[in-house]
Amino acid sequence: MLEELHQQMVSELQQGARTDTVFVVSAVVFNLVVLGINWGVASAAADRPATGGNDAILVLLILATLAINFFSVRALRAGSATRRRLIAGLIAMYEDEGVAKYYDPSLLDIYGARYRLFIAVLAVLAAIAIAVPLLERFM
Repeated sequence: MLEELHQQMVSELQQGARTDTVFVVSAVVFNLVVLGINWGVASAAADRPATGGNDAILVLLILATLAINFFSVRALRAGSATRRRLIAGLIAMYEDEGVAKYYDPSLLDIYGARYRLFIAVLAVLAAIAIAVPLLERFM
């Protein structure tokens, strides 16, 4: 029974890693695509008399950027908390079985740092995807 529980926990860790990867890659690609679109819309709006259409597109895509990044960060935080709990459970299981010395508990800190870096990358890309078109439009 213990082996099945261990396999289930490891499987959940692997699934969580895949899910986190999907969120990070999706948000990065979205931010880069929106940056390009917004920059184009802002350039077009800056080159000719202002129309409500271009500004509306710019505002909608900025709101979408904020929403996508907010949900991605929430998902990454949930993934980080899940990973932390699963690894803590695995460490407890390893301690009970007398094999905990083979697992470095500092991995919890390393995983936490990795999640914080993912979130920082998303925040920087989102800020750029919002700021650059606004600067192009209004400067």
